[in-house]
Formats: sequence, structure tokens, C-alpha cells
Amino acid sequence: MPHFDLVIIGSGSGNSIVDERFADLSVAIVEKGVFGGTCLNVGCIPTKMFVLPADLATSPAEAARLGVDLEFKGVDWPAVRDRIFGRIDPISAGGEQWRAGNDNVTLYRTQVRFTGPKELLTAQGETLTADRIVIAAGSRAVVPPIEGIDAVTVHTSDTVMRLDRLPETMIVVGGGYIAAEFAHVFAAYGTAVTVLLRSDAMLRNEDGEVSRRFTERMAQRVDLRRAVQVSRVEPLPGDRVRAVLDDGTVLEADVLLVAAGRTPNSDLLDLGTAGIGCEEDGRIEVDAFQRTTVEGVFALGDVSSPFQLKHVANHEAKVVQHNLLHPQEMIETSHRFVPHAVFSDPQVASVGLTEEQAREMGLPYVSAVQEYGSVAYGWALEDQHHFAKLLADPQSGRLLGAHVMGPQASSLLQPLIQAMAFGLDARTMARGQYWIHPALPEVVENALLALPLS
Repeated sequence: MPHFDLVIIGSGSGNSIVDERFADLSVAIVEKGVFGGTCLNVGCIPTKMFVLPADLATSPAEAARLGVDLEFKGVDWPAVRDRIFGRIDPISAGGEQWRAGNDNVTLYRTQVRFTGPKELLTAQGETLTADRIVIAAGSRAVVPPIEGIDAVTVHTSDTVMRLDRLPETMIVVGGGYIAAEFAHVFAAYGTAVTVLLRSDAMLRNEDGEVSRRFTERMAQRVDLRRAVQVSRVEPLPGDRVRAVLDDGTVLEADVLLVAAGRTPNSDLLDLGTAGIGCEEDGRIEVDAFQRTTVEGVFALGDVSSPFQLKHVANHEAKVVQHNLLHPQEMIETSHRFVPHAVFSDPQVASVGLTEEQAREMGLPYVSAVQEYGSVAYGWALEDQHHFAKLLADPQSGRLLGAHVMGPQASSLLQPLIQAMAFGLDARTMARGQYWIHPALPEVVENALLALPLS
């Protein structure tokens, strides 16, 4: 029965915990899937590597508005795919090889489950014990229980980027960020995409104005079906699929992509046998120090965090790392101002409260919306659709939320994140520094100046 000073379940952000400061400890890292976790292999990194070619593929339409004649001749899907995974796969393999070669680290390529508070059983029947355990087991794509789903080929974000060929037609089930990004990618590459929404809008967790305007823009690029559900699916020859909707509509496509969200992998670990508590949605219960309900057991990332974001998992991993090294001087995780971005077309980035949340909380607030087209660089873009929206406390001027939809949204948001994190009020931020003219950040400057502060 091997005993370790530390066992880490998961090789994503959890893998980053062990550095030279752990050299005197015996460590086991357990990974049942592809080494490196979701972000590297099937998440943030490869998806964004597909998005950039998609942005280029849509450029002829944008160029035509500006008097430039470009032509889109198609996408070499195998070349794009192989370039991306030709870089990612060696990074994953190299990371695994390097980690397996660490003198103090034992790498287990298996599923494990708890059989006690500090005891794990591998799929091969070997029992591991440890003084301390970190659960960084991530999440997995959800496939809803649709009638006939087991009889057809269903793709998720885990598999759709490795298709053998570019499909002519695709059905996307879902309206969140995963659906938004892949709808952009495949529509830009030339696939006829149909997006099925249970509600009447995409990106419903965004600020209402962002969600409404994004949905309007996406509806111009794909066949967007609102307020529908898939009643059943049926296989067709050639691995194609037929989807029957609850309104009687019948759709056929080469590929069915289910983008219905992700669920924590906590249910695969038999946490109850260890006394480790979970929230109602399956997330492992942790305190501000990332400790679970069992002493010496920590959790981080998608398996425990309400934010399924790599930058959050990385932050939590740094907190766990410190707390493992300094148990008498633990630090807390900060989830005060967690930003996120959706790399679709248009791009969306957000931090803090939406207007709906501020209203529900009864907070006093003022807001301002600044159109891209109102600043000089927006004139260069001939922009008519994109904007920044800010919410602030009317007395202090402190920002409560920031939302940007349009080109460079994720970059434009960053100074607003910084202002919120360091308590910089809108007046000081707007007037206390130079803003390069005529650059796109003037949208942010003018939005700050437009806030009707007391």
C-alpha cells in the first residue's frame, strides 16, 4: 500500500502545484484522461487557436464594407486541425514525460475513488494513502438525456475539434459560451450551422443588453432557432443525424454538437466515503483557503469552483500551493472580480455585476453605454454594432460591472478589471491618465466620462 506525503488528483492546474519546493516530499499525481487537463487539450487553448482562422475567414465581408476586395476561397480543415494539435499534443506528451521523470513524483494514469478520508483506490485495485490530498479533477461535458441519443454520434467540445473533415451542416444544441464560440468557428469556415436555444437568447448569463445584441448578431450568421428543444434524434446513413424538435420541425445535419455546459467530476470520486461535502450542483464544498470538509484535503478548479475558468483554477492552485507549503500562514482565495471572455464574433468580455444583478440586489448604481462607432477608431472600423457598458456606484464612482462586446473586447476590459481590483474610481481612471488617440480604448475612456456620477 503506497503512502505519499501528497496526492494530487488531476493534471491540469493541479499539476502546477508541485515545484522545486516540494522536492523533499513524496508526491503522486493521478490522471485518468489526457495529461494537462481541459484547457490545454480540449478547452481554452485549442478553441482560441481555431477562432483566429475563423476571424480571418470572416474578414472579406468586413473588408468589403471598407472598399477592399478580398475573397474567401475556403478552409483547409485538416491543415488547421493538424497545425493546432501538432503543437498541443507534443506539449501534453512532453509535460507528462517530464513529470513522470521527477524523482519524487509517481504518476498514476488511472481513475481513482475515495475509500476513506485519506485513502484512494485505483481502477487496477491498488490502494494509495496520503497525508494530504488535492482534488483538481476538473469537469466534463454534459450530454442531456434526449431520446435516441445513444444511437447517434454526439460531439462535444472534447471531440468536435478533431473531426476528420469539415462538415457541410451542423446542429449546435445550446446557447452558452461554448455554443457561441463553435458556432462562430464553423460558420466562418463555411459550415451551415443551426443553433437550437431552449430560451430566446444566447449568452443569457451576460448583461441583458449584451445578450440581446449578441443574439441579434449571431442570428445574421447562423440559422438560430429560439425556444425549442430536441425531442429525439435518429441516425442517418454516413454517420449523419436527424433531430426532431418539440415543435415538430425535423432537421438533418452531418454533425450534432451538444454544448449544454459542463459538470464537475466530483461524482466519479465516491467523496461520501471520505466525508467530503458537496454543493447541490455537485461542486466540492471548499472554504476560503480551498480546504474541503476533511482536514488535509483541498480542492480547486472546475471540480469545486463556481467559475469554470482556467485563470480562476490557476489562481486557486497558487493559493493551495502556498497553503500546503505554509500551513500556519494560509492565504485566502480572492474571487472579488473574476473576468471572463467569449471568443466568438462578436467577442464579449465581462467583469463584475450585470445590470440585472445590481437591480436584484437593490444596489444604487448608474450606467453608461458607449458605442464603438462614437470614437475615431470606431470610425475607421465603420462600426455600427459594438459597445462598452459600465455600471458604477453613483457616490463613490467605484465600478460595479463592466461589459464589452466587439473587437478586442478581452483586451479593452483589462484596465477596467485593474481599476476594480485596486479600487480606482471612474473619475480618477478617466481623467488621471493619458488615453492614446485615436485608439480603441477611447471607448472605455468615454464610457467612464459618460457615467452620471453624483
